[in-house]
Amino acid sequence: MRETPSIKRPDPQTARRALEEAKKRRAEIDAKTSNAPREVDGRGGLDPARYGDWEIKGISSDF
Repeated sequence: MRETPSIKRPDPQTARRALEEAKKRRAEIDAKTSNAPREVDGRGGLDPARYGDWEIKGISSDF
């Protein structure tokens, strides 16, 4: 008979704090990019690399 390993669930308070910190970082980045000059003859829309990875239509990939 195999014993099932105990799965440690993340602490909800730690997870909540991490999500709040990430939200603040994204807000700071968005504030910087909204004040950036517009790109001439660019692709339009938001900068796909604004969070440090390439993102288009909600799909991101590290590069």
